[in-house]
Amino acid sequence: MQKSSAREEEEEEEVAAAAAATGAAADVSELELLVPRGGASSGAAGSMDRHALGGGGALEIEKTPEAAEDMESEPALAAAREAERIPPWREQVTARGMVAALLIGVVYTVIVMKLSLTTGLIPTLNVSAALLAFLALRGWTHALDRLGIASRPFTRQENTVIQTCAVACYTIGYGGGFGSFLLGLNKKTYELSGASTPGNVPGSYKEPGIGWMTGFLLSTSFVGLLTLLPLRKVLVIDYKLTYPSGTATAVLINGFHTPQGDKNAKKQVRGFLRYFGISFLWSFFQWFYTGGDVCGFLQFPTFGLKAWKHTFFFDFSLTYVGAGMICSHLVNLSLLFGAILSWGIMWPLIGKQKGNWYSAKASESSMSGLFGYKSFICIALLVGDGFYNFVKVIVVTLKSVRERSRRRGLNNRVADADTMAIDDMQRNEVFNRDNIPTWMAYTGYTLLSVIAVVLIPVMFRQVKWYYVIIAYLLAPALGFCNAYGTGLTDMNMGYNYGKIALFIFAAWAGKDDGVVPARRVRSVKQLVLISADLMHDFKTGHLTLTSPRSMLVGQVVGTLMGCVVAPLTFFLFYKAFDVGDPNGYWKAPYALIYRNMAIIGVEGFSALPRHCLQLCAGFFAFAVLANLARDFLPRRYGRYMPLPMAMAVPFLVGASFAIDMCAGSLVVFLWHRFDGKRAALLVPAVASGLICGDGIWTFPSSLLALAKVKPPICMKFIPGN
Repeated sequence: MQKSSAREEEEEEEVAAAAAATGAAADVSELELLVPRGGASSGAAGSMDRHALGGGGALEIEKTPEAAEDMESEPALAAAREAERIPPWREQVTARGMVAALLIGVVYTVIVMKLSLTTGLIPTLNVSAALLAFLALRGWTHALDRLGIASRPFTRQENTVIQTCAVACYTIGYGGGFGSFLLGLNKKTYELSGASTPGNVPGSYKEPGIGWMTGFLLSTSFVGLLTLLPLRKVLVIDYKLTYPSGTATAVLINGFHTPQGDKNAKKQVRGFLRYFGISFLWSFFQWFYTGGDVCGFLQFPTFGLKAWKHTFFFDFSLTYVGAGMICSHLVNLSLLFGAILSWGIMWPLIGKQKGNWYSAKASESSMSGLFGYKSFICIALLVGDGFYNFVKVIVVTLKSVRERSRRRGLNNRVADADTMAIDDMQRNEVFNRDNIPTWMAYTGYTLLSVIAVVLIPVMFRQVKWYYVIIAYLLAPALGFCNAYGTGLTDMNMGYNYGKIALFIFAAWAGKDDGVVPARRVRSVKQLVLISADLMHDFKTGHLTLTSPRSMLVGQVVGTLMGCVVAPLTFFLFYKAFDVGDPNGYWKAPYALIYRNMAIIGVEGFSALPRHCLQLCAGFFAFAVLANLARDFLPRRYGRYMPLPMAMAVPFLVGASFAIDMCAGSLVVFLWHRFDGKRAALLVPAVASGLICGDGIWTFPSSLLALAKVKPPICMKFIPGN
């Protein structure tokens, strides 16, 4: 009996570890290569790991609903075992929970803002957010117990709402477009795109401002929460869509609130705090050696000065080492492949054509020079990858809807309440109990749309009021298509809808006003993207027996927090550092990418440098063919195909961060090789600690920069005599 009991505990520990690893799956948006998805991301897009879902083609994707039953069984059994009292929805939203969510949201807003303004690569932070929420509230309740003060029990429902609120807050930091859409409107990006470039209309820029940015976020960020509210039961219960990220997050949270899960969470928290401290102290130590341009460990010529000139060096950035630990090996190797192809082969070869393909007088940052090739080829890979996956998800969605309609009659005859599992009945009953009135969703959507129609043209004079009306009329239909496809494949195509809208609005507005209206298609992207993310959250709430009302309240409060916190955090970075410098640390590459996409939409291919169109066409075709190969070749071959979206980022940013990511991937590989069980449990926590420690140091370093306090030493490497 003792052996049997020990074995059961060991199996439970392995399951909890697997759940933690599942929750740490690397999400990637095309705006920020990686986007947190899971518990409550308000702006996440499809994952790069899940980008490889198509290893067996569309047929494999369509098996997802059956797999969902296995994924959902564990949280259901855990809930049945504990037989806990389900608190009313008002008790799930607590003051202590909102305070904890605000603190977590502020911390991670600083982190994701730094990542957005450097490479645009955002790892999923949902696991560490759930860990911190669990740590904060469990620590608070234990402290009160020791003081003899009675406190309300910490439940999985409250944990879910806290994470929902925190993630909704910090996703505004990258989903709000501070490293892309909004920053792309400033004067520096306008000049980098070439003031004389056709289609880049003189004066078509708007400098960042806390007031108008906050107003714009408030006018556009809440509408997506109401778009699909009336259809939540259809998507989650009737269609039984999987929403794998939402399911994985529910497994993680449910695992915390069991005796064995509590033990595992404590181990993860200890690992998180230990490596958080190491990362923070290392960043603090590095700061002393950055007292000038191109100084410090960030510019360490690991492979020699010649390789350093081509950005091939390890820069000791623990943020990206941690990100590499979270991302899959395929993502990291794709980044390295893209870096070698671009900075190791293509740019040196194209650079030799200076004076032939492009003017010898063109500066390194000129769009008519080498930088133009870097920018537009990167765009070609992103658009090709997005186009393929957009078509793929639409096809899979249509096939699934057709198959479901064929089986509807049979299902209606066979399905019966008596045959439904008790756990399913309980989840459905909780999900339907706290109904959200349909009239509230329709009325709220209409009022917020009217506000946006009035305010957005005032903020941006080039944006006509009827552009906004059309965007808000199309959003519900596009949102449903995207939410359905995301439920099947876990790939949020919100940014790809935004790309399509960008080209359409740019061409529609014409050469005089096209760039700014095209940049305002964030409204379309935000509506479509957030509505799908909300369904992920409802799936998480469904599996953790959390009320839809409390989930919606958490989303609304978190979004409101983000609309205030994100602009303030952005301005801290914007004033302290040289944001947008293509040769500096704060490159913010996607600001320039999306402005150039708008210029192409306005001007057409005439905006491209010589021979750039042929190269772009080749890389667009490569992106499509690579995806086709991964989907239709046998899995043992297709899984090795590189991910075009990952390849694209080093084309513009450089190779150093790809080397950091691969270092993180190597750590995970070796750790799993020597101690796989411990690695599965601790890798997400350790990686999150590395990311958070380095990211949090950015806050005091920016304050020091604003106070004109400079590091005392400049460590620089130069060739010897």
